[in-house]
Parts: sequence; structure tokens; C-alpha cells
Amino acid sequence: MTEAADRLGPLLRHAIERLRAAQSATPEFDARLLVAECAGLPLGEVHSASALTMSSGAVACLESRLARRLAGEPVHRILGRRAFYEHEFEISPETLEPRPDTEILVDEARKAMAEIIDRRGECLFADIGTGSGVIAVSLLALFPRSRALAIDISPGALATACRNAEAAGVADRMQPILSDYLAAAGGPLDLVLSNPPYIRSGDIPSLAVEVREHDPLAALDGGEDGLDAYRAIAAGIDAVLRPGGRVIVEIGLGQGDEVAAIFASQGLHLHTSTRDFSGVVRVLSFGREEKPLSEQEGDRASIQC
Repeated sequence: MTEAADRLGPLLRHAIERLRAAQSATPEFDARLLVAECAGLPLGEVHSASALTMSSGAVACLESRLARRLAGEPVHRILGRRAFYEHEFEISPETLEPRPDTEILVDEARKAMAEIIDRRGECLFADIGTGSGVIAVSLLALFPRSRALAIDISPGALATACRNAEAAGVADRMQPILSDYLAAAGGPLDLVLSNPPYIRSGDIPSLAVEVREHDPLAALDGGEDGLDAYRAIAAGIDAVLRPGGRVIVEIGLGQGDEVAAIFASQGLHLHTSTRDFSGVVRVLSFGREEKPLSEQEGDRASIQC
């Protein structure tokens, strides 16, 4: 470090060098995020503020957060938030860090919801394993005539989802439910959505340190073959899905045929499959025509945001 060690420019360059030496995948981006956070600047103003003298507190903030990143903690976990779709979301230790692939699920759900609302005038959907609520909140913000059941087994995750719903102005249309999959969902639902755990239990130790040590295990571990969550969701569909309703799920690499077979066993046909940015089939959409469900809603183990 030079005599200008308290200037933003040298601090930024030094942070980048340390992250590069540690073989960080995105050293420049991570360093800019951390510097912007500690300097209290918008990300886009970091480079133009290179001559800014940072306070001793800001320098200590950067050193502390940089040490956490060098130890393998993901940069967005350090910040406590991440952008997803059209909003920025708080994340917490109880929630999966949202990733761009899940935006594909939101895109597919957006199309289905537009059709449902055009046909019925409204849409009631469930987001199973809601985590920080990125799926439910994103869709509620897009469709004022929609309501969501945000389902999770973690009280901490539901609390995070509620805060995100409040920040987006949609909390009055999101009902948080503490439940295992669809057990307490009731019905009838127009749409069931989920980005469930789909990593094989035996593959967890080989995941990147940023994932295996910082994402909650319950949001990653899909059982011995990675398919436990899909079986549980499919088994509960009969009791909740409205005629003409849809089920849309995110899947792991190479799981398409097996997941399709699981839902086919419950009478749901594959409607569409959508690839991610790497060309991998990532999202499956299912549909089924069945006898009408009762309009009576079942009991729900709900809590209030």
C-alpha cells in the first residue's frame, strides 16, 4: 500500500489484487461491490470517486468484508442482499441466495399467470420453498390481481420473505405458511411453483465452498437421487390444483426425464421445457385437466407478515 492508502482508488486496486491472488471468479466486481458498500456510494460511482478519502471506519469496514470474501463467503451474503428480476432482495442465513437461472422460472410463470388472469380474472399461486420470497414477490409485483401462498419449513426464511414483500409493497397479497411442501396449502390453486432442493446428497461435499458452507442445507439437499422434493410436490397436487392449473418447477442438470415421469405418474403432462443461459433444460411446466375441486379452502398453518 502507498501513502494514499486511505484513498478509494488505491484501496479498490489493492482489494482486486488480493481477490485475484485468491483466484476469486469475479475479483473486479466483488471488490467494487465491497468498496461501494463501505464508502456509502452507488456502485456506478466507484470509479469516478477514486480520489475520495475514505474514513478510518470505512477502511476498517472494507478490510473486514474483504477478509470474509477471501474466506469464501459469497459477496452478496456479505452485503445481505442481491438483485433478482426487477427488485433487490434481502437474503439471510436461512435462505438460498437467488441465482439468475431462477429468473427463467419467473419468466415462465409470468406467461402462465397472464393466461390464467386473462381467463379467470385472478390468480392464486403457491411458491413452495419460498426462501427469501424472490419468486412470489416478483410475480405479485407484476400482477396486481394475483395472490400468493409463500410456503417454507423455516420460520426464519418466512420472516425474510415477509420483509421483502413489505419492501416491494405486496405483503397484503402474500400469505406466509409454515409447512412441509403442500401439506397445509389448501386449495384450489391456479399455479404451483417451486425451486426445490435438487442436489444429490452425495454431491453436497463437492459443491463450491460458497454454496456448501453458506447456503442452507435444506435448500440444497434433494435426497439420495436429488428427486425427493419433486415426489413430495407431485403427491400433493391432487388436493390443491384447480382444473386447467399449472405446475412449474426448476430442475437440476439432467433431471428432466425423471422429473417428467414423477409428475406424469400423477396425471400431469409436460407442457413446456425451458433451457437456461448455458443451454441446459432448467424449468419444466406441467398441466392437467381434472374434475373440479371444491372451492372450499383447506386449513393452513399460516402466520402473518
